[in-house]
Amino acid sequence: MKILVTGGAGFIGSHVVDKLIWEKFEVIVVDDFSTGKQENVNPKARIYPCDITNSIKLYSIFETEKPEIVIHHAAQISVQDSFNSPNRDADVNVIGTLNVLQNCIKHGINKLIYASSAAVYGDPRYLPIDEEHPLNPLSPYGISKHTPEHYIGMFNELYGLDYTILRYANVYGPRQDAEGEGGVVAIFIDRILRGQGIAIFGNGSQTRDFIYVKDIAEANLAAIPRGSCEIINISTNLETSVNDLFRALCVISSSFRQPDYQPERLGDIRHSYLDNKKAQSKLNWQPKYTLFDGLARTFDYYKADRSEVVELAK
Repeated sequence: MKILVTGGAGFIGSHVVDKLIWEKFEVIVVDDFSTGKQENVNPKARIYPCDITNSIKLYSIFETEKPEIVIHHAAQISVQDSFNSPNRDADVNVIGTLNVLQNCIKHGINKLIYASSAAVYGDPRYLPIDEEHPLNPLSPYGISKHTPEHYIGMFNELYGLDYTILRYANVYGPRQDAEGEGGVVAIFIDRILRGQGIAIFGNGSQTRDFIYVKDIAEANLAAIPRGSCEIINISTNLETSVNDLFRALCVISSSFRQPDYQPERLGDIRHSYLDNKKAQSKLNWQPKYTLFDGLARTFDYYKADRSEVVELAK
């Protein structure tokens, strides 16, 4: 079976590609490399450099490759950039997704798997957040990840496009960018390895649902034959405070220090974690990696990567 993965050179998408190739699928990667990296892509995948807003080029790729399944991860992923450039955010996440959807219909795609986000929920009214929770995104990014969910549902109603929408919790792991608006895990590890101070905004009691990227890849694999026309949270169903995350990384790195507590940032959500019962029942999926195991694997990855850079610099 041939699967096309948009954003397949990115942090999450590249792990999905690795898992698919391990399972003997033929994989096509479409990525504009604005945030993705060539070195992330499995050498067994075929790569097409392409911005998904380029409808002509995207059509040509679909026409040439004729994939059976599409897994859509290409996106503008920065919340801060979505505030600074909401038009570009909408161009990629909404118009780009519409281009993908239209090609799915024109080329008879069997199924679309769409990577959505917990950002669609906004401030939680109750915990854990299930899929029926009211949607109130608090950023242009959250809005632009939610809007395609409606288009996908409409394309199913009008054209019979099968789909599964996966709403991810806070994903971490190897290949995540520690620069700019990188994930807190990647940022903390980067600072530890550099011997720099670590800032925690607020008192550190705020909680998140941290899920290891390989569990995300497994969820995408599980959604290929299952979860038809469903919206499903992909999470650990556990909340972890930023303080506890920091302490775990101190233990893993044998680097004990005090964090630098900074004023709480306006608009930050205090507590959030996602219910994953539906993923268990509809996808026969549940996370395999504990937080400590995932953090240890991630730390080892960045430590080895940093060692290679140091060796090259000698």
